[in-house]
Amino acid sequence: MTISQIVFITTLVITIGVFSYSAYRLARFFKLTKKYPIKDWGKRIVMVLKIAFGQTKIFRFPFAGLLHALTFWGFLVILFGSIEMVIDGIFGLHKSLQFLGVFYDILMAFIDVFAFIIAIAIIVFIIRRISHKVKRFDGREMTSKAHKDAFLALTLIFLLMFSLLGMNSMEAIMNPQNPYPVSNFLGSIMPFCPCKAEGLYSFFWWMHIELIFIFANILPYSKHFHIFMSIPNVFLSRLEPLGKLNTMESITKELQLMMNPETAYAPQENAEPVRFGIKDAEEVTWKTYLDSLTCTQCGRCTSVCPAAQTGRKLSPRKLMMDLRTRMNEKAPHLIKDKNFLDGKSYLGDYISLEELWACTLCNACAQECPVNIYHPQIIIDLRRYLVLEEGKAQGGLQAIFANIENNGAPWQYSPSERLNWINA
Repeated sequence: MTISQIVFITTLVITIGVFSYSAYRLARFFKLTKKYPIKDWGKRIVMVLKIAFGQTKIFRFPFAGLLHALTFWGFLVILFGSIEMVIDGIFGLHKSLQFLGVFYDILMAFIDVFAFIIAIAIIVFIIRRISHKVKRFDGREMTSKAHKDAFLALTLIFLLMFSLLGMNSMEAIMNPQNPYPVSNFLGSIMPFCPCKAEGLYSFFWWMHIELIFIFANILPYSKHFHIFMSIPNVFLSRLEPLGKLNTMESITKELQLMMNPETAYAPQENAEPVRFGIKDAEEVTWKTYLDSLTCTQCGRCTSVCPAAQTGRKLSPRKLMMDLRTRMNEKAPHLIKDKNFLDGKSYLGDYISLEELWACTLCNACAQECPVNIYHPQIIIDLRRYLVLEEGKAQGGLQAIFANIENNGAPWQYSPSERLNWINA
């Protein structure tokens, strides 16, 4: 085994170890959350092909959508080359998958072209962020750290493509019979002889693979974690019509017990009291927590939210960002002590009542989200907690609830007077 192999394998093991630890830190929080049933696997596969791989929802903004889709598709193709590099690094080989013949040459040509396309797309994205004040990229939840995170990821992706094109260009200089259409041209204009190209090829090879390792371990702490999470999140996303509100199982059981106590589910003795709705991060379903990890912070949800567009404080993007922040803040302590309290909660300290009641439940945010996050579920569950646990609701709702309790209907008329309008 060569020194190069030893260095590569050591780096690979460290990378996998660090990434596994980071992923475990996030994954362990799922056991704190509530259940979420999954069914209709066939429909989910179709949805992944259409929305995740087809990128259909991203094209609402045609220019940025096309560049993002090309970047996504390019990464899928380039992944093949990355796998080959890992095999080469472990076994001390060069172009270990070349035995695939014509298919290999075609795939390498696509990798070369996509590397160039992605590099151009990233330059456009960086210029756009610097020179064009895109409104949806800003907001009170978009702190300086969030903007730096975006620039860091874009810079790393550009360097990945730069090193890949550099590696292919050196290969083109050393081997004229190569399958690289773009790098052939780049190699032809570079003043390097084959003897120097070999050393530069090795430099770009190591630069590219190490950047992959670095980027992989930054992702769990970045908004770009959606690179890993978006496809699973689309597969597991809600299938019901957006306007359909899910009923609460606890409420259904209470009603069944009240209406038909003989046959209804009977509550167990010494059972823990059921909380209606959610107040803090650990009370969401595991799917809602998955949504928060998948959020790309693109702001498309907030850009179509009627409350946000009319100057209200509500931002659907902020709901997801705050949930992830609150979970990271509280969950490590809950893992050690399930009774841990820090005097704070997701409702109140992160999401204000003004934000909560500004939502019209129009579902525009969920319709727009490119990774199928369902923001209204958090709004609904937080409101349910306020109304059912704390008895807090807006004035208009309080009147409706009182009328239902007293008159059996939302209107302020007794049942005997309810049809008087017919004789008017």
